[in-house]
Amino acid sequence: MSELGAGIGWPIELSDGLITLRPLHRRDAKSWNAVRSANADWLAPWEATHPEGGGRPLTFGAMVRSFDREARAGRMIPLAVQLHDRLVGQVSVSGIVWGSLRSGQIGYWVDHNVAGQGITPTAVAMMVDHCLFNLGMHRLEVNIRPENTASLRVVEKLGFRAEGIRRRFLHIDGAWRDHASFAITPEDVPGGMLTRWRRSQRVLAAREHEQHTRWSEQT
Repeated sequence: MSELGAGIGWPIELSDGLITLRPLHRRDAKSWNAVRSANADWLAPWEATHPEGGGRPLTFGAMVRSFDREARAGRMIPLAVQLHDRLVGQVSVSGIVWGSLRSGQIGYWVDHNVAGQGITPTAVAMMVDHCLFNLGMHRLEVNIRPENTASLRVVEKLGFRAEGIRRRFLHIDGAWRDHASFAITPEDVPGGMLTRWRRSQRVLAAREHEQHTRWSEQT
């Protein structure tokens, strides 16, 4: 057991409005496989692959058991993203190290049918707040291929700090790929990331409303 592994309180559930983050269960197999199949082409360029190729992928049940085992050991926080009662993606913190580092890496994906609706930024903000302010982690990283504009937009919206390019950092879609690295610490978001994200949404909505009003008056 890791130093603080027993203290992550697994299993956990986080909610904000219509969005819920929760562990995957074996009963999710049908809906998870359907979403992944429908998004296979959209997600393939950003999916991790094995450098040596081959090997059979884990069954859904084996994946859920692995997630649960890693979470109970304090090495991972793997959560499904649920909108209303529908599974639409995942957000996870992996590679968790405690001790004097207290860091982890965030990964996420979402169904392309709900992309652009603020679901991914909200889910990531919820996870960040939980890790930094509930669990006492100090640093969270997101590493993104520079070509992945949708994912880059998420960290831009949330105010992650850019830390440069990591050359050939991860094996993605069949080759070693460069990744842009971003990070956040509690000092960067003293009031919480979700609060800041909600505030920025309100400011943007007010600006759009003002622009629409001006356009209507001119026409």
